[in-house]
Amino acid sequence: MVSAADLVEFSPAFAATREVPPRRLAILGATGSIGGSCAQVIAAAPGKFSVVSVAGGRDGAALARRAIELGAEFAAIADPASYADLKAGLSGSNVVAAAGPEAICEAALREADLVVSAIVGAAGLEPTFAAVEAGRTVALANKETLVCAGAVVMETAARAGAFLLPMDSEHNALFQAIGSRDPDTISVMTITASGGPFREWSAERIAKATRAEALAHPNWVMGPKVTIDSASLMNKGLELIEAHFLFGVPPERLDVVVHPQSIVHGLIAFIDGSLIAGMASPDMRTPIAHCLAYPERIASGVRGPDLAALGRLTFERADLDRFPALGLAIDALKTGGGATTALNAANEVAVAAFLDGRIGFGDIVRLVERTVRSMQASDELRPPESVAQALAIHHAAGERTRRHLS
Repeated sequence: MVSAADLVEFSPAFAATREVPPRRLAILGATGSIGGSCAQVIAAAPGKFSVVSVAGGRDGAALARRAIELGAEFAAIADPASYADLKAGLSGSNVVAAAGPEAICEAALREADLVVSAIVGAAGLEPTFAAVEAGRTVALANKETLVCAGAVVMETAARAGAFLLPMDSEHNALFQAIGSRDPDTISVMTITASGGPFREWSAERIAKATRAEALAHPNWVMGPKVTIDSASLMNKGLELIEAHFLFGVPPERLDVVVHPQSIVHGLIAFIDGSLIAGMASPDMRTPIAHCLAYPERIASGVRGPDLAALGRLTFERADLDRFPALGLAIDALKTGGGATTALNAANEVAVAAFLDGRIGFGDIVRLVERTVRSMQASDELRPPESVAQALAIHHAAGERTRRHLS
């Protein structure tokens, strides 16, 4: 029986006057582009959030500034050599500092309502998995967590009662489009690609692209590794793999289309012929605000697309001949097992080598393919049954790729 007091308590008028405590956040990857956008969204919503912990990779001074800016309680730097800079930057504050991989996991396990996983690369796997295993709600911007160990992570999330909120713009759009609908009613789930800086280039010209050309993304502002992946379309391949695990959609029902305007981020075609699109301006603050406040809505500081001003939205098929990295990722997804883990590790090493000027842009995909194929031939890519096994495959693939470099 519902009492009059119950009706008052659950009325919109009462809810509007009731004080809601700030949502407690742990931000892993606080000094990167996602971390910076998180800070902007938090600043635009005073009183909505409090930050319990921040974590970063190697820039201790930058992490100290971000920790103070966000009023964090705890700051962890992955590289112990950067601890002195972190400690110096936090001098006079009440922020507790720590360093090393264990400290990053500690940051992930602080008592938070939401853990933002935005550490780039496989380095984000262990702390993200620690949060999942503890049953936390995780806003996932680190796609490599699922690319490296998707089955293990999703099985653990189901068992621990963890909830994964997709923070990547494409997966966030799909998450909003699918709503509470049955995944079995999905005919095709599509993510979009801008086409990057080389959308209209020939294969020969793409292979000879310089570092500066590859980093000149037309629509998005991202970190260097993700920007290079976007230029090769490897990023879209990794996102397909992530979507497979995140939404439980089989590879044959996943697709990529090139959409230069970057307004439509994801589309879902249902078995009844309906097509639902997730649309937003190309700014990460939109999916970040959605995840930080979920299931509520808050202002992100981003204006929605003005479709009349845009005039038209165009779509085209991805050209796997000019962008073979996407085809390689699709093959790894279909192969399954540890193939996606090896693909990711080899790509991390190859992209770093390109950014360092050691190889050409066209060498990235050749190096990745050589590593994956050689590990398949030697039966090293069996399905990982734990995070430790996934990291072992990742380490082996990285070492194999480095040997191919020398």
